[in-house]
Amino acid sequence: MPKGIIKKMIGWARKQSPWVYHFPAGGGCNGCEIETLAASGPRFDPQRLGARFVTNPREADVLLINGPVTIKNRQNLIRVYNQIPDPKVVVAVGACAVSGEIFRYSYSIDCPVDKHIPVDLYVQGCPPRPHAILAAIKQAASILEARI
Repeated sequence: MPKGIIKKMIGWARKQSPWVYHFPAGGGCNGCEIETLAASGPRFDPQRLGARFVTNPREADVLLINGPVTIKNRQNLIRVYNQIPDPKVVVAVGACAVSGEIFRYSYSIDCPVDKHIPVDLYVQGCPPRPHAILAAIKQAASILEARI
């Protein structure tokens, strides 16, 4: 098969089935993490979009980050980002990941997320609803297809 057809098939498959790695940055109230876990469960059913939450960053297409980045967790975030194969999409979920919100001036927080790694999508809210998180995953799949 020609290389172009294979690339198109891979792009179609990745759009139809984005694999998501959830990274809790560790410094917030965990409200966004609870909503993300709810979005990954059977009630909101991410499999209907083809999305699958994985436990290994080397298998992921989408990096979903929530909570403000702590100084101790900053290197872990960068390491996980580098482990995800290209092309990848990064989604910052919640006000803490986007701007630091109330934790912005804490001595142990080094945020926002885009200070350390490039972010493609922002999901606003404190905490954002599971529907917004799933909409961001769907939009991330479209971005992923365009990058292939």
